Amino acid sequence: MALKVRKNHSPDPPQPCMLTHCMAVISGAWAANVIWSLRAGPRRFNELRMDIPPISAKVLSTRLSELEQRGVLSRNVQPTSPPSVEYALTDLGSELVPALEAIVEVGHRLKMREAGKGPDLRQ
Repeated sequence: MALKVRKNHSPDPPQPCMLTHCMAVISGAWAANVIWSLRAGPRRFNELRMDIPPISAKVLSTRLSELEQRGVLSRNVQPTSPPSVEYALTDLGSELVPALEAIVEVGHRLKMREAGKGPDLRQ
């Protein structure tokens, strides 16, 4: 006997789906790490490379450009000799920080659960 398909009672996502759009911003390779590193204030390119050791210069450069184009961070050329560039979160980018913090919290609970040291998440 076939199982009856249950109706989904969740509300339909708004069109276009804002969840999908937001996840596309933070799901790019290392994008969440870049946002996380900038949450405490502006950082220069090499500082970000030290913050995220496995990232290559090419990927970091690409991710910074994408996040700047999407309005998540700003790129400010400093009038120094030689010129330096600082990246900082915009107001929009700062709004992503609580979401990333919540994801980190769930990640800690998932890790503890997998290690057999935490509560069941189905509570």
